[in-house]
Order: sequence, then C-alpha cells, then structure tokens
Amino acid sequence: MNDILQKAKFGADGLIPAIVQDARTREVLTVAFMNKESLELTIQKQETYFWSRSRQQLWHKGETSGNSQRVTRLSLDCDNDAILVEVEPRGPACHTGSYSCFGTDPTLEGVLQELYAVIEERKENRPEGSYTTYLFNSGLDKILKKVGEESTETIVAAKNSDSRRLVSETGDLIYHLLVLMVERGVTLEEISRELKERRGTTKSTKAT
Repeated sequence: MNDILQKAKFGADGLIPAIVQDARTREVLTVAFMNKESLELTIQKQETYFWSRSRQQLWHKGETSGNSQRVTRLSLDCDNDAILVEVEPRGPACHTGSYSCFGTDPTLEGVLQELYAVIEERKENRPEGSYTTYLFNSGLDKILKKVGEESTETIVAAKNSDSRRLVSETGDLIYHLLVLMVERGVTLEEISRELKERRGTTKSTKAT
C-alpha cells in the first residue's frame, strides 16, 4: 500500500477525497477526506483515519464510538486524485447510527458479516456482562447445547401458524450458529464458497 502514498495527488488544500466502501457488500458507506498524515496512519494502522474540514483536525474513525473500520484494500482512481478505501466495518459508518451515510441498509450478507465481526470482537476482548462472552467462557459444549436448543425451538415455531415466532427463533439459531463458527474458526466466506460450489454442482447435474 505504500505506493498509494507516493502516487496520491493531493489538492491545493492538501486533501484527497476518500470513498469508503464495505469490502463485503460493496455498498458505499461514506465519503470523507484524507491529508498525507491521515493516509499514512491509515496505511500503517490498517484502520481509517481522516481529516475533518469542519474541525480542522485529524480523526480516527471509531475512536469515540467504537465503530472502527478495518482496511482491507486501498486503490487510486485513474487520475490518482481520489482514493477508494475498502473496509470491514465494525458497526455503523454514519454518526446517525445508520449503516451508511447514504441511507442504504446492509444486505443480509452485510448483516451477517457485521454480526460475525461483533462476535469475533467479543471472543477476543471478553467484555463483562456480554452473553456472547458468557458462551465463549463456558466453552464448546455449552455453545453446542445452545445450538441444539435453538434448533428445537425453531422446529417448534415452524409448527405454529404465527410466522413472527419462527422469524424470532430463526434469528436466535443463526446467532448461535455464528458463535459456533467463530469458536471453531469457520468463516462466512467458507460457507458462502461451499454453497456456491453446491449450486454449481446442482446446475451441472440438471444440465446433464
């Protein structure tokens, strides 16, 4: 990424526009500005740093809110005067609490990725009072037991005519499955790849 710093063309005000994009969902999250210092920090720390034109100061995304952004890729446009910052967001991008400053909502994939990231953070930091922390501290057997319980409750809910109960129980089951995946080191990308491969196999089988 160091060549980005060398090639970047900053404006007369010393700034370059930065388009921040969710690396997983491809949604644009926000547009901000960077000066040379904030770009250097972004490259070094692998998290987003910007220059606030209104406050005339450097700011680290998530410093106070905790909604940081892990940088996965930086790329310049064809004129080298705008930079695309691909990130894995840890929480909302907008100060209003919205996923994106443009009012878009995350796709299902984006929601799952965001929840997975939160669960990963809980496993690493183990904040007190967190139910997710309790599950990780209790170990694999406890997590497996909860997955089994939520599976049963989802089945029972499916027999009920009220779909709202099924939606709720499905949400609980998915959450506990994500906890299990994080515990065992299985990523959503691996699951996505597995499903895509199965879909490809099914298509080829039908064609045959």
